[in-house]
Amino acid sequence: MKSIVSLLIVFLFSTSLFAQKPEYSTLLIPDSLKQNANSVVRLDQMDILIASQRNMTIKNKRVVTVLNENGQDAINANEFYDKRRNVKNIQATVYDAFGNEIKKIKRKDFRDQCATDGGTVFSESRVIYLDYTPTQYPFTVIFESEIETSTTAFIPQWFVFNDYQLSVEKSILNVSYPEGLGFKKMEFNFSNFKISKTVDTSTQLSYSASSIPAQKQEDYSSTYSLFPRVMMGLELFHLEGIDGNAKTWKEFGQWYSDRILTGTTELPEDTKSKIKNLIGDEKDPIKKANIVYKYLQGKSRYVSIQVGIGGWKPMLAKDVDRLSYGDCKALSNYTRALLSEVDVPSYLTLLYGDRNKHDIQSDFVSMQGNHMILSIPKGDNYVFLECTSQDNPFGYQANFTDDRNVLVVKPDGGEIVRTKNYENKDNAQISKGIYSIDENGDFSGKITIVSEGSQYGKKYHLETAQPTEKEKHYKEYWDNINNLKINKITFSNDKEKVSFSENAEISAVNYGVISNNKMIFVVNAFNPISGTIKRIRNRKNPFEISRGYYDKDEIAIDLPTGFAIESIPATFELNTKFGEYKTEIIRKDNNNLIYKRTILIKKGLYKNTEYDEYRIFMEQISRQDNAKIILTKNQ
Repeated sequence: MKSIVSLLIVFLFSTSLFAQKPEYSTLLIPDSLKQNANSVVRLDQMDILIASQRNMTIKNKRVVTVLNENGQDAINANEFYDKRRNVKNIQATVYDAFGNEIKKIKRKDFRDQCATDGGTVFSESRVIYLDYTPTQYPFTVIFESEIETSTTAFIPQWFVFNDYQLSVEKSILNVSYPEGLGFKKMEFNFSNFKISKTVDTSTQLSYSASSIPAQKQEDYSSTYSLFPRVMMGLELFHLEGIDGNAKTWKEFGQWYSDRILTGTTELPEDTKSKIKNLIGDEKDPIKKANIVYKYLQGKSRYVSIQVGIGGWKPMLAKDVDRLSYGDCKALSNYTRALLSEVDVPSYLTLLYGDRNKHDIQSDFVSMQGNHMILSIPKGDNYVFLECTSQDNPFGYQANFTDDRNVLVVKPDGGEIVRTKNYENKDNAQISKGIYSIDENGDFSGKITIVSEGSQYGKKYHLETAQPTEKEKHYKEYWDNINNLKINKITFSNDKEKVSFSENAEISAVNYGVISNNKMIFVVNAFNPISGTIKRIRNRKNPFEISRGYYDKDEIAIDLPTGFAIESIPATFELNTKFGEYKTEIIRKDNNNLIYKRTILIKKGLYKNTEYDEYRIFMEQISRQDNAKIILTKNQ
């Protein structure tokens, strides 16, 4: 019996030791890595083995200590798969703050679902991901996965880290590849970080990064342009079951057009007839394209499958026609097929779709992008169509695909071009209105706001918004007016001019504050800039105003009878490298004023040392926007 008990104790002790990872105790994390951090990457190792042009294995081991609930996203425990990308292994283990095992998570415990926005779309793409709800912080997750794929056109980038408030204890990249495939790499933003290239031969590449403290977020800066990463690619690769070539953009585009896109644009005969009847006798190719685009918007809906996850070959046009939905590739290719039937040339176009104007890296020929649009030649330029939108005006791009390098895929080769740039004054908001203040300080006003360019993109959705959403928007937009009542809102959406008009009638009690026979109120009731730009001491990074804009306001003000003007804000003007600003008040008579205001903010990339100057510029504008009129009650 004593022997059995002894053996049981030894077994339990050894099992306890086996279930512990004392090296991952949070007590061992240096204080320098805890500072400003929501999570700490203890180890992030990616091993890429390119066995041949048609075979690549990617192994990941990621150990993350989550310090608080804001660090959950750093776990990043997921993998996508399809018929050409196989998840050979995926598992995770969770440990407490002292390195004691809490839970072991096997493949069957991961969530596995369709990699689309609805789960019902015609797609073989799926995602398997960890769905773990912690009971306490901090905790540590060890996530391991192994992927085998025949697609070698898309080698994952190495990101040392990709978020603020995330520190890195150790990050490793190892890549092995055969000679003769034309392996290439490009490094970005290494200079300010502890990164070493440990191996660089004709068949191997290794990097190591260590002891990188969490970066504090600084407004007006992008992680992509600041944080270290490595792009990789092959000149000879495999994609969608086809060997490919990416030595030049021209060769790549021609290959993509000939080998991937060929045979994807067949349409049913009745659809061909319908499109030709819609076009009628129209000869102008751009007008034809506009008609086709409106047809697309009325027929189809978008489902989200990111380029590179849902494959690179578009769904067949005839399937999109039958199902009336598709992802960006499918809808762009379907539109291309429709245009071809009415003799309008168009080209699928790869790019990064986001608000940060992320470019295709033009000097690194490789499979890039996360989105697809359509390009239609117009003279020496192109009209670009966002085929996933059911309400975008024809050719409208602001805020998602504008002002960036993209790859136009033509039958005779690929071409890097830049999409439409909306200049500062293109992004205009012109407001004209009137408001009155009565003897009790109550406010009543009417205003028409006309938005264009990028400002159009922020407003036009209001036309189809639910009443509660509209009210919420205007309560937030005019949060400077207490007790706001929205009496009437109407809209006019001119898609030909890409101009959106809001016509509003609003009121509020006690807008003017009365005290000691005086009434005080802010003259700029409809469009003031409130708040301040965050002060950042010892800013490290440059800052960017990615989109400029122009506002012009003209407001008539009807003052209450029985009051005299004691003081009104003086004319004020600013002119700096960041923009221009001017206000003036024209006094028509004792009871009627005209308030005029213009503001121009210029897009640009500015030095870190100029940030305080910009902050002061915006604070001056905010101060003037909130300047007050003082009235005195007549005795």
